Amino acid sequence: MLRRAAQTLVQLPRETRDTFFMLAVIGWVVLLQVGHIPWWCTLLSGAVLAARATLALRGQPLPGWSWRAALLALTLGATWLTHDSLLGRDAGVTLIVALLALKTLELRARRDAFVVFFLAFFTLLTHFFYSQSLLSAIGTVLAVLGLLTALVNAHLPVGRPPLAQSARIAAGMALLGAPLMLVLFLLFPRMEPLWSLPSDGMSGRSGLSEQMRVGQIARLALDERIALRIRFDGAPPAPEYLYLRGPVLGDFDGTEWRALRSSLPASMALTADLRVTGAALHYEVTLEPHLRPWLFVLEATPQAPLLAGHEAFMSSDLQWHTRRPISELLRYRAVSYPHFAHGPLRLVPALHEHTRLPPGYNPRTLALAQTLRQQHGFGSQANPALVQAVLERLRSGGYSYTLEPGLFGPHSADEFWFDRREGFCEHIASAFVLLMRALDIPARIVTGYLGGELNPVDGFWTVRQSDAHAWAEVWLRDQGWVRVDPTASVAPQRIGTLQRLRAPEGALAGAIRTLNPTLATQLRALWEAANNRWNQWVLKHNRERQFDLLKSLGFASPSWADLAKLLIALVLLLGLAGAAWTLWQRQQHDPWLRLLQRSRQRLQGHGLAPGAHLPPRALAQQVQQHFGDNEFSRSLCRWLLRLEAQRYSAHSSIELATLRSEYRQIVWPSKNTR
Repeated sequence: MLRRAAQTLVQLPRETRDTFFMLAVIGWVVLLQVGHIPWWCTLLSGAVLAARATLALRGQPLPGWSWRAALLALTLGATWLTHDSLLGRDAGVTLIVALLALKTLELRARRDAFVVFFLAFFTLLTHFFYSQSLLSAIGTVLAVLGLLTALVNAHLPVGRPPLAQSARIAAGMALLGAPLMLVLFLLFPRMEPLWSLPSDGMSGRSGLSEQMRVGQIARLALDERIALRIRFDGAPPAPEYLYLRGPVLGDFDGTEWRALRSSLPASMALTADLRVTGAALHYEVTLEPHLRPWLFVLEATPQAPLLAGHEAFMSSDLQWHTRRPISELLRYRAVSYPHFAHGPLRLVPALHEHTRLPPGYNPRTLALAQTLRQQHGFGSQANPALVQAVLERLRSGGYSYTLEPGLFGPHSADEFWFDRREGFCEHIASAFVLLMRALDIPARIVTGYLGGELNPVDGFWTVRQSDAHAWAEVWLRDQGWVRVDPTASVAPQRIGTLQRLRAPEGALAGAIRTLNPTLATQLRALWEAANNRWNQWVLKHNRERQFDLLKSLGFASPSWADLAKLLIALVLLLGLAGAAWTLWQRQQHDPWLRLLQRSRQRLQGHGLAPGAHLPPRALAQQVQQHFGDNEFSRSLCRWLLRLEAQRYSAHSSIELATLRSEYRQIVWPSKNTR
């Protein structure tokens, strides 16, 4: 079937074949945008391209201006209804994709084709508003090569030049431009915020939030996207120290946890009072954009992470923030101390805010707290024993760790402690903190990530959204805030060996894992290592790396002026090299044209002055008229007709090398005879 389709395509007229190829390339450009444009735009673009291909195949005329005007009005109206505007990034991308498809309906002359080509190039650029990943780059490179091939093909002379020839020329053009592209990439000044995507460039990304409803992190556990990567300077720490701290939640309204906004004066607010001991961990984090103003670091990090383009500061709950949301890939270095303590050592008024409970919720949990107090005593000296008693209840009370505990009602803690006895990490942490507060023990929830997995290909520790975790902090006298992870009492393997619950696999992934249990893991590790290299060396090639490059080239104290001088020098050098190449290329015309020109020049020496643009068949007629009917005339005319067939016949198998050999065998008459 494929062979038959290829034969049919070869037999089509050149105009139809070229139109099909161009429509296929435009279809690929539209396909790259499918995830970012409305469904109706995808449907409209596909229908228009299919209709244009049908018209080309049947040789029917293109639709008139009334049809095109109606489709344009439909596009504008649908864009307005979808985006409430015709301006802005999303509306603009929708319009340009639809207009690219509609432009093919008036594709009559070469000028129209050029408009389509360059509109398609511009459409490709808009794809980077949404993604700059390695996969996006590969798709864009394929589209660029396809567009260059179509553009070259449109400039080739009449006849049926094969698409493979156009593709080779296009690839050669791309390779010739690669050195200049590399120089501009390495040395063109990175001046933020100009050298970055708009702040909404990563809209739609999910992740941790400063609010948490019970069940929210369980949904994140289904998300296998990468949240961040870590490269440790030495060996990674033990699993129980791989807590990456994120938003701290201390305010509960009965259904949702939020970051606590203290109502106390600044002089009475809690302070970090961070105290670190022991050896430090040195590491580098590559954080994916999450559109929120916080950094993720291992507990605990006393000094600001080293990062470019952002100012970092730590809040009183040890969370590191930036002044603006993280909207692009961010790399920073940090130093953390696994052994630490923080918070006041004596009870202060601000701690009472961490014992507040909304009235009317979880009555059975409140009753359980009274029972535990009666068993273990009252006062702050009994609090450590109460914490251990609750953890023992989790260990021995038949509680289980599950990704699908079902929907919880308004009394979520009561349901967990007495009814369901199962939950994900945030169900367990929320119920634990609520019980602590019912015991009058200050407590709060900390969200972040726990663990990850080591990529054996590049040595980076990969942390995914599915590694999102919630744990608790309780305040104990003479100790301050103490991390308590109640999930460890229900599922010790989650902490000890970093085993996390996984969502059910798809059919393809399941089949691959069944056939070869390690194949899927190895393939993912290779692909993620390649993506990480792309992130490290391409997306994060910033001005610091540019200056480091200048230092390696001998610049003692590199500056923007040095960068500009080097860039100008290299561009001039490449320009001179390109000019030399052009001069040489002028002497290296199309080998077919060179052979025809060679015969013209020889005929001029024998008294025949053919026109400079005569095709071989017309030239053969002049040869016959000028030299008459003789062996030389007949052999030269046969050779000229074979030269024409080699260029323009779809079924010719004549090689240029054969024609050159035949030309050399022609016996030319002396110049003083006809």
